[in-house]
Amino acid sequence: MSAAPRTGLGFDAHRFVADGVDRPLFLATLRWDGAGVDGDSDGDVAVHALIDALLAASGLGDIGTLFGVGPASRGAGMAGAAMLAETVRHLRDNDALPGSASIAVIGNRPKIGPRRHEAEQAMSAICGCPVALTATTTDGMGFTGRGEGIAAIATALVQVDDAH
Repeated sequence: MSAAPRTGLGFDAHRFVADGVDRPLFLATLRWDGAGVDGDSDGDVAVHALIDALLAASGLGDIGTLFGVGPASRGAGMAGAAMLAETVRHLRDNDALPGSASIAVIGNRPKIGPRRHEAEQAMSAICGCPVALTATTTDGMGFTGRGEGIAAIATALVQVDDAH
């Protein structure tokens, strides 16, 4: 196999659930304190952005292509970690190997720093490559700045068999 490096970009955003709604918060494959987000799956924006970046780099579509969209989709109710593992298997089945990835989480909460290493290790183990995680706020601007939701953007480098 002659492999060529390709890059991909992914983005995801979700609103936090309404006050009083009991839904756990998942981010970067980990469960965090605080209310979760609306979504058909666990709403893990970091993982969803990473999946889109990996699939884009591989030329294999996006998260909707692989898991479907909506409450009746194949991805509905799935944990981000399981979705990421299935995505990596799909890449390998199509002669694509993740090389590295970087994710930036945009939001006021949760505070990433205390669990950054744990999250990076978890995602790196699933992907079989280094995954870096950073975070930023928007200084009060936009839906993330107002605390209405959370977003993530990711890039991925994937080695793709040039025959594909």
